[in-house]
Amino acid sequence: MNFFYLCILYSNSIIMDVFINFFANMTSLQKFSWILFSITLTWLLEFLWPRMNYSINKIKHASVNLAFLCTSIILNFLILALTARVYIWIEDHKIGLLNQFNLPWYLVLLISVLVLDLVAQWFAHFVLHRYKYLWKFHVIHHSDAYLDATSGTRHHPGDYFIREIFTLLVVLALGVPLYVSIFYRMLTVLFTYLTHGNFSMPLSIDKALSYVFVTPNVHKFHHHFERPWTDSNYGNVFTFWDRLFGTFVYENPEDIIFGVDVVDAEKTNDLKYQMLLPFDKNLKTDY
Repeated sequence: MNFFYLCILYSNSIIMDVFINFFANMTSLQKFSWILFSITLTWLLEFLWPRMNYSINKIKHASVNLAFLCTSIILNFLILALTARVYIWIEDHKIGLLNQFNLPWYLVLLISVLVLDLVAQWFAHFVLHRYKYLWKFHVIHHSDAYLDATSGTRHHPGDYFIREIFTLLVVLALGVPLYVSIFYRMLTVLFTYLTHGNFSMPLSIDKALSYVFVTPNVHKFHHHFERPWTDSNYGNVFTFWDRLFGTFVYENPEDIIFGVDVVDAEKTNDLKYQMLLPFDKNLKTDY
């Protein structure tokens, strides 16, 4: 019994070291490679099992959304560079709730991921919909009338920055380690592309997965052009929060119409128009 117990402890120690070292020391090239893998996987699914056939210039549509991705990548690198010392400070001074207990690494990972998903994603997303000025930044994401994999990258820099503030608050309150923060970001990248992807998944599989995870259908209800669906399904990875707070919707996916009715649909691929939308005084916030 002692031998097997020691083997389990040794195996757990190896897994912990490999996992922590990999994500704590993840290079920019590895992060970028993960982004390419995630979007390529989703593009492949879109090619094999397309959900809708759009009569648009796909290259122009993708270029606009990928331009927003570039701003997000630049902001991500800048924010991580600025907050690197925050993670060191947290570790050195044992800041945060998690550092007050001697928890195993996998519990630290689980708790951190769940709280990040709840506060830094679900609640931040909820707030972006509830406050008019913040909604004007987030409306760019909803203005895409031709949802596909690249739509997941369509976030105004102001929208992205707001989410990062919520993330930093969770990191400080919990004392989230750097390796967990990077792991959750990589998980978010994968879910972002898959849930926006223009591919068909069998309804039975999508519904079954939706009891735990945000699926393509679940998130597409959120991209419906009008309420109440627009104000539902705020989740990023897990659907627990929407189910808990009564914002979960799952109806007939065929009834979904993408876009938002307060924005000129003909300018969905106009980068300048989209970037300046938050500062348009004539933009209606009661959509």
